[in-house]
Amino acid sequence: MSATAQPVLDFHVRLVPGPGAGERLLSALDDSGLARAVVCAGGTMDLDRLSRQLVEGGHIESDADNDAVLDACEASDGRLVPFFFANPHRPPGTYRSRAGEFRGLEISPAVHGIGLTDPRVDGLVGVAAEFGHPVYVVCLDRDGSRVADLVALARRFPGVRFVLGHSGIGNIDLYALTLIRDEPNILLETSGGYTCVAAAALSRLGAERVVFGSEFPLQHPSVELAKFRALRLSPDEWRQVAWDNAHRLLGEEQR
Repeated sequence: MSATAQPVLDFHVRLVPGPGAGERLLSALDDSGLARAVVCAGGTMDLDRLSRQLVEGGHIESDADNDAVLDACEASDGRLVPFFFANPHRPPGTYRSRAGEFRGLEISPAVHGIGLTDPRVDGLVGVAAEFGHPVYVVCLDRDGSRVADLVALARRFPGVRFVLGHSGIGNIDLYALTLIRDEPNILLETSGGYTCVAAAALSRLGAERVVFGSEFPLQHPSVELAKFRALRLSPDEWRQVAWDNAHRLLGEEQR
């Protein structure tokens, strides 16, 4: 597989607030040879606090800067695709009132501390269903936020397409693949996971249920591209992972 042989859409990057953030993001895509990216708001808290919350629990109740994401995407000539980073502490009407401006939804128990079993999450996913949005989810090893809880959520909303972020929980979550294997409306985004997890995902789920992502700026896209280069995918498999699946999730014609 050549990382430059086919176009690549990075399904998960973050926009860190600050002047020139959009330009820096586009420059990083250019440096890595990436054509497009799905963008969620970043910088909701400093990384030391986030890492502590991942281990010990905790949450914030403030909103992500979705406006900055929209501004960057509008200035990108279609290269950047905006996702709404929902705050479940707000009523779902907050998302509904702006859903038409965005292309998908992110829910993160790691940030806002509300599990996937909470009725407030059902309210948000119900809005995503109305607008045909895919839902990107970050799971945790915590009651209400595990991959099994995502499976239950996906079963409650069979018409919604979910993307399990970061290869599941931790670097070697083969168990997540077992849990989502029989759930056709859950795809896997591969940032952060070991190469063995990406390989197992391709084998157990099929290339049609795997999407490339980097989690830039926490991980440089070139690192995640190297992971797939090591797997030596066929051109057809790589096109599905790097391009076709993402566009299908976005409701765009495959190009």
